[in-house]
Amino acid sequence: MEKTFAIIKPDAVKSKSAGKIIDRIENENFDIVAIKKIHLTKDQAEAFYAVHKGKPFLGELVDFMISGPCVVMVLEKENAIQAWRDLMGPTDPEKATDPNCLRKLYGTNIGFNATHGSDAPETAETEIKFFFPELLG
Repeated sequence: MEKTFAIIKPDAVKSKSAGKIIDRIENENFDIVAIKKIHLTKDQAEAFYAVHKGKPFLGELVDFMISGPCVVMVLEKENAIQAWRDLMGPTDPEKATDPNCLRKLYGTNIGFNATHGSDAPETAETEIKFFFPELLG
């Protein structure tokens, strides 16, 4: 079984879509290993998105991620990383061809796209450790 990290972003929490997204996660046979609702600080958001340091969109991304609470989760299933990315759909909801992917259903645009997911095993480990250090020895 593989673990991945997921965020229901502030836009989806604000629009009351978090429960629908969690329901979909469970219906897609993911096991939710850990979950918590948090409100990121600016320091946390900057540290989490440090990989984007120096990119022009970082300030806007940090501002968005601290604009309200989000739900952070560790998901597990066979091929969890790719399965979660497939369920989310493309970063830009307008480019989604699957009308039932989460970003098409709950995202507004590339900046307000409802969800985040790890893109590789190394990223998943780093992101899980950031929010759930107790899960990784």
